[in-house]
Amino acid sequence: MNAPQSTDGPALRAQVGEDEWAQRVALAACYRLVALYGWDDLVFTHISARVPGPEHHFLINPYGMLFEEISASSLVKVGLDGRKVLDSPHPVNPAGFTIHSAIHAAREDAVCVLHVHSVNGIAVSAQREGLLPLSQHSIFVLSSLAYHDYEGVALNADEKPRLVRDLGDKRYLMLRNHGLLTVGVTVADAFVAMYFLETSCMIQVRAQAGGGELTRIGTGIVAGAQDQWSKVTHGQGGLIAWPALLRRLDRVSPGYRD
Repeated sequence: MNAPQSTDGPALRAQVGEDEWAQRVALAACYRLVALYGWDDLVFTHISARVPGPEHHFLINPYGMLFEEISASSLVKVGLDGRKVLDSPHPVNPAGFTIHSAIHAAREDAVCVLHVHSVNGIAVSAQREGLLPLSQHSIFVLSSLAYHDYEGVALNADEKPRLVRDLGDKRYLMLRNHGLLTVGVTVADAFVAMYFLETSCMIQVRAQAGGGELTRIGTGIVAGAQDQWSKVTHGQGGLIAWPALLRRLDRVSPGYRD
């Protein structure tokens, strides 16, 4: 492998192709949106995205930066072996690499992997039944949801095959006693999926706190949710909302493009 190149300042944009730069901008936007929606956990958790092209490279956050600070040029480019492809002054969290590298290696369609420690998500992940069919939001999640039991902080590579097995071909993963994870063929898909997963958890926690008897949605409705989602989004998935989300971000936190 060639010696790492510098990522200081505007020089990075000259070192990477247009497709990679576009992916960097999208991923940096996703980090800032996660912060804007209040799903971040100080400098912990991660969102990763595969770099377009034949190489097995992906982008992940510089460990130690707040999500609201992340920009396109600050993202760290690594291979599936965890080594930096471009030089960076920032380390990569080993726990984040364990989870994300496992999924990227196993799922070609997992272009973006988004993992959060949201309060509502962890609360529901600690419940024996997990996510319940209580809201319209939840039916889209439940039609493609898997669970993975807690094994401690994700530092052990031995956990990778179990994580991959439990996720299977699903879009949503609830990490028991830990948090939430979504995958997407685009950064937009992974973010919008997380919006529905976290919102479903928030609705469940609030409904349970109300103390009244809860009405569950029938299994037949859940079974048809994916077809309904495709119709609602005109087959665009998360991309239907992404331009509007970027417009909002450009108003309140435009530095993600730098």
